[in-house]
Amino acid sequence: MRSTSVATALAVVFSSAALSVVAAGTASAAGTTVTNIGGFVVDGPLQRVFVGDAANGRILASDYNGTLVDSNAGLGSVSDLALSDDGSTLYAALPNTHQILALDPATLDVKTTYSIPTDTGPRHLAFTGGKAWFSYGDQWDGDIGSIDPSVDPASGTDPVAMAQFPTEGTSVGLWGQALLDTDPNRPGVLAVGQTGISTDSMAVLDVSDGAPKATAWYFGDYTLNNGIGDIDLVPGADQVLINGTDRDAWADGKFSKAGSYPGAWGADIAPNGLVAQFNAGKVAVYRPDTTTPLRTYSAGSTDYAAGNLRWAPDSSRIFALVPNGGTFTLKALTQPTLNVPALTVNAPSSAPRAKKLTVTGKLSATVPLPAGARLSVTRTDLESPSGKALAAVIVRADGTYSFADTPPAGGTVTYKVTYAGDAGHTTATASDKVAVSRAGTSLSLNNNGKLYNYGTDVKFTAHLGTTYKNRTVKIYADPFGGDKGNKLIKSGKVDSHGNIAAWVDMTRDTAVSAVFDGDARYAPKTAKATAYARVKISTSLSKYYKTAKIGSTSYRWFHKNTGPVFNTAMTYYPGREHRLDLEIYYQGKWYQTDSEYFRLGTNGKTAVQFDAPGESGIRARMRSVYVNGSSGDTVNSTTYGAWNYLYFSN
Repeated sequence: MRSTSVATALAVVFSSAALSVVAAGTASAAGTTVTNIGGFVVDGPLQRVFVGDAANGRILASDYNGTLVDSNAGLGSVSDLALSDDGSTLYAALPNTHQILALDPATLDVKTTYSIPTDTGPRHLAFTGGKAWFSYGDQWDGDIGSIDPSVDPASGTDPVAMAQFPTEGTSVGLWGQALLDTDPNRPGVLAVGQTGISTDSMAVLDVSDGAPKATAWYFGDYTLNNGIGDIDLVPGADQVLINGTDRDAWADGKFSKAGSYPGAWGADIAPNGLVAQFNAGKVAVYRPDTTTPLRTYSAGSTDYAAGNLRWAPDSSRIFALVPNGGTFTLKALTQPTLNVPALTVNAPSSAPRAKKLTVTGKLSATVPLPAGARLSVTRTDLESPSGKALAAVIVRADGTYSFADTPPAGGTVTYKVTYAGDAGHTTATASDKVAVSRAGTSLSLNNNGKLYNYGTDVKFTAHLGTTYKNRTVKIYADPFGGDKGNKLIKSGKVDSHGNIAAWVDMTRDTAVSAVFDGDARYAPKTAKATAYARVKISTSLSKYYKTAKIGSTSYRWFHKNTGPVFNTAMTYYPGREHRLDLEIYYQGKWYQTDSEYFRLGTNGKTAVQFDAPGESGIRARMRSVYVNGSSGDTVNSTTYGAWNYLYFSN
């Protein structure tokens, strides 16, 4: 079925929406995009979808998946498209150049160009009775014309005929560039819907003998419609569908109300009578003369649905031009004749392992389901990660169902229920999860809180208690500091005593963790230990002239006018400082006289020059200290270097 809607107006209304086909069994493909819809037809034998791009002067050809396969550009303008009944010719209306092109649908090559003697069109196209029909005119002066493709222009006979809308019985005739629609199953019947301001006039014409005659005419008084933006001939009935909503029947030259569908913005009708209508947020499919949708395609979170629709001639799918950021993209909506059931699954939120639980749910549909529908059930758990099929479940007459199960494994247990579908329904799947309890086990890790010298290799041993099947423990080491992450250092099965060990080179404070991932009967467990590491410190003095003992302590001797240099080498870390402590010996006791921080070089070394005291007989001692936090970082534990003793002589 081919129909034409007011694409320009829709392009404004639907400027930013996007259709997301989310129901089961649908399919979509991108690739064919236009800025403004200038005609939209589907070729069944070629399985091609043709879309005119009014803004960019192009005709695009897509396959049935919506993928662009061909195009013809540089046409200047395209307002509508139509296919001949035999599919051999694609017609395109070019209102700016006042032409109609006849193209080869297989190649989009132009076969014939017809000049239309008007400065207001052509606008809309349709093909029936062996001719291509077009509308033209302005708001107050519209009409229709025709092209007879059997007439050779070289013969001297003009194949283009103008002013074809019958005046007899149609009162004032047409105002504006009318919408046109035909039905391949009713050759020679042409539906005409008048557009423009303050009008809803329409007509059905008999064009079977080439001279249009009015079968029915309605001069709009708004008793049937309120403006026409879309008109479709209804297969198998003397009716037209207006704006995807109102069915108007004709008889004895007049139209009358015949029923309606839920409100819509426009529609297209399949040869089998199915109606696909677009509306805010959805595309809905109805069986003839019904008000409950057979199938609904959701438009997701957007407020608008597709800008235009076309059925495939075999009714296998619907093609929708979907607004997307100022353009329209072709989407294919499949399985439109199948109703989508709603399936629910309700399992307990938690349950004990090895105890019976009950799962309930419901299968429902807007189209009745077959009696005794069967559901397949799969349980997925730690014992069956790929899923284990359970006994099938029969749906009760009211759509509800239930089944009992005893979960053998703990942890997260998922029950997945599936309806395979039938001749009138798609498949449906739903699932729910149960937190099934597991027993606890013990897991320990040694060396927590211990302090080690820099670079000590420390053995961390984890001990795992009773489990079901899993005896694997993983040990991680996470050195302090943002530059090193948590790293797996050992993974394996514990020994016969339940132990597994890993070695850590203690260059920093380190958080060590042992992880048991759990199994079907025992819950996961983690044990943690934090061990601490000192920094490496070495210090030396320079500029002394000898080494000698005072009592039992060895001193470096300096002349009283020589300033000593204190050298420190310490484990480097960005921004690290070390503290220098200075103490003086006086009357049998050591007294601290100075304590100051100095930045380490990137090589981990510093050399600090002290002033000479200028007097003899002074005993002093100095040391370097790393202070966790105060030395600029927190990656190691506070570490004191050894004292270096100094004596100043003459």
